[in-house]
Amino acid sequence: MKLLEITSAVEPPSDDWRRAAAEHLDKLAIPRGSLGRLLEIARELAAMRRTLSPSVAKKVIVTMAGDHGVVEEGVSAFPQSVTGEMIANFARGGAAVNVLAGAARASVAVVDMGAAADLSGLVSAGKVIDRKIAPGTRNMTRGPAMTREQAVISVERGAMTAIELIDDGAELLGTGDMGIGNTTPSSAILSVIGNIPAKDASGRGTGMDDAGLQRKITAVERAIAVNRPDPNDAIDVLSKVGGFEIGGIAGLILGAASRKIPVIVDGFISTAGAMIARGISRECVGYIIPAHRSAEAGHRAMWEELGLRPLLDLDMRLGEGTGAALAMNIVESAARVISGVLTFEQAGVTQDG
Repeated sequence: MKLLEITSAVEPPSDDWRRAAAEHLDKLAIPRGSLGRLLEIARELAAMRRTLSPSVAKKVIVTMAGDHGVVEEGVSAFPQSVTGEMIANFARGGAAVNVLAGAARASVAVVDMGAAADLSGLVSAGKVIDRKIAPGTRNMTRGPAMTREQAVISVERGAMTAIELIDDGAELLGTGDMGIGNTTPSSAILSVIGNIPAKDASGRGTGMDDAGLQRKITAVERAIAVNRPDPNDAIDVLSKVGGFEIGGIAGLILGAASRKIPVIVDGFISTAGAMIARGISRECVGYIIPAHRSAEAGHRAMWEELGLRPLLDLDMRLGEGTGAALAMNIVESAARVISGVLTFEQAGVTQDG
C-alpha cells in the first residue's frame, strides 16, 4: 500500500460508540467510576472497534530493528554489533520482551527495517520479517539520515506489517524497537517537533556517562543545524534525523489505525515514531494507547506533545516493547470489563438512588 492509501483509510474513533460505551459502563454493577482508568480504556476500545464487546485476545508486539550511522559520533555505550546480536536473542525467545510478552499471552514479531547485520538466515528460518531498506542510516550529523523516498518506504513497510498481522487475526498491537544509538534520532525528533532544546530532549540512553551525554547533545544539535528539518513535515523530519525502525513504528501505528485496531506505544523510541505518525495523520492518535513513561529524559515531553497520559511509570528504559507487554494485561482487563461485567439490571442488584 502507498502512504496516501493508508492515511486516507484512517478515520477517528467513533463518537457515537464512545457515548454508547459511556452509557453502558455507567450501568455496570459497580459504583460509578470505581474502576478508574480501566473504564476510560474500555470506552476508547469501544470507540475504536465500534462495538461494546471489543476483543483484544490476539496480541502481537512488533519489535522494529534498525541501525544508525550517528553511532560514529560516540553516542552509545554499546557497539553497533549488539543490534544484530539482540535480534538473534529475540529470535531465540531469550530477551526481556519475549518473557514479558509471554506473561501477557502475546507473540513477538521481529522486523528488520534496516539492521547492519546480515539476518538472511533468521529470515529464511521464519524468525525475522524482512523489511530491510538499507544496512543502517547515514550519519545524520553530516547530512540526511536517509532519502525522502526511503523515509516514505519505511512508513509504508511498517503499515504493511501491521495490516498483514491484522489480516492474520491480531486484535491488539504493541510497538517495540531495537537499534544501538536510536535514542539520538529520537531525541532529535522530539527537539524538532516539540521545539525544545537538544539538552532537554536528550538523555543517557543505555547508560552514557557525562561525556557521552554531551556527545549526544552535540550530535543532535549538529544534525538539526546541518539538515534544518521542517517541523511541519513529518516525512522531512524522519528522513533528515530519524531511523528506519522509527519510520516502521510510525507506519505500524498508521496501519493499525487504518484497520481500527488499537496499538500500545512503548517507550522513548516508539513514541518518537508516534510523533512522526501524528505528523502524517492526526487521526491516528485516537488509536494509540500509551504504555508507560520511560526514565529516559524527554519522554514526558513526548507524551505531553501527543496529549496522552501513559498507563504506567516503572522507571523502565529498555525498549524492545517491554512496556507495551506490561500494558497489554491492563488493556485486556479493560476489554473484559466492558464485555463481561453485568449491569445492575442483569445482575439483579439494586442501584443506589
